[in-house]
This record gives sequence, C-alpha cells and structure tokens, in this order.
Amino acid sequence: MTSADGKRERRLTFQAAELRPALLEGFVLAVASLVTYLLAAYGLASIHSLSEEDDLVGALWAVVATLFVCRFAYRESINAADSRTIATLLSFVLCMTYLLVLPFSAVGMAVLVGLGAVILKVFGHEQEIVTAGITTAVIMVIAAASPNPWEEPILRLADTLLGIAVGVAAVWLVRTLRRSRGTAAGE
Repeated sequence: MTSADGKRERRLTFQAAELRPALLEGFVLAVASLVTYLLAAYGLASIHSLSEEDDLVGALWAVVATLFVCRFAYRESINAADSRTIATLLSFVLCMTYLLVLPFSAVGMAVLVGLGAVILKVFGHEQEIVTAGITTAVIMVIAAASPNPWEEPILRLADTLLGIAVGVAAVWLVRTLRRSRGTAAGE
C-alpha cells in the first residue's frame, strides 16, 4: 500500500498471492544453506582443517555468505556477490598481512577495521565498509584462538567464496525455474 505522501506503508498483512513464491524462496534458502554447510564442514574441511571447531565456524561463515547473496532478484544477488567479494578480499589482504607479522590484538583488529573503512571510502566503495568491518572482526577474533592464526584469512576467504558461489547458483536456479514457467521477476 502507498500512503498519501507516496511512501510505501510497511504493515504485516498476509498476502496470499505471495505464498507460492515465498515457499519456493524459503525452500531454496533452506537447501542452499544446507548444501553450503555440508560443502564447507565436510568438503573444505577435508582439504584443510585446523580443528573441528574451526570447521564449524567456517561452515557458519559460508552459510552467512550464501544468505547474504540470496536476494531472488538476480541483479541484486550479483551486486550483493560483488559487494561481498570486494569486502572479503580487502579484509583478507589486511588480516593476512597483519597476522603474518603480528599476533592478534584488539587494538590491531580495530586498526584494521578503520583502515579498511578508509580504503573503501577513498576508492568509492562505501557500501562495503560494514561488511568488510564485520569480516575483519570475525577473521581476527577467530585467529586469536587459532593455533595457526595466519591460516584463518585463507580459510575464511575459501568459506566466503564457496558461500557466494552456492548463493548465486541458488538464485540462478530460481530464475531459471521462473523463466521456464513464465514468471521471471527482478531481472
């Protein structure tokens, strides 16, 4: 609904016409989350594992990336994937450089979050500042408990890229199904 001033009202009302698309999208999110979790917890972990706990954190991080990019409007998902990739790559470079030279510290983490914000701002990517900050904080805090802190940026990069790939594939699948039924949305 639209109010008198032209703004869309945000009320919680049941919309029967949205039930089928909602069921499809909910099912796809559930399956994509499960596939991502299994691929990260068992697939990536079989390639390289620091600990069972770290594998679970990696699986969680991969699922977060999947959910971040699943927007069900294909263009929005591609934009979200680009945004997540930019933020993650910057965070990877900052954290990897830091952890190769210094051990974790809260001050070091804060400096990296701030430095990432400055870099993204001056290169015109303000929209990635929060995501890069979150990613940097996650990597650094996990590295604090890791027996090999410098490996954490590599592992979280792999988790994130896996999650992005599964998320984009899930959205592509929904887009393909909708097109085959003549109900494509969000191009």
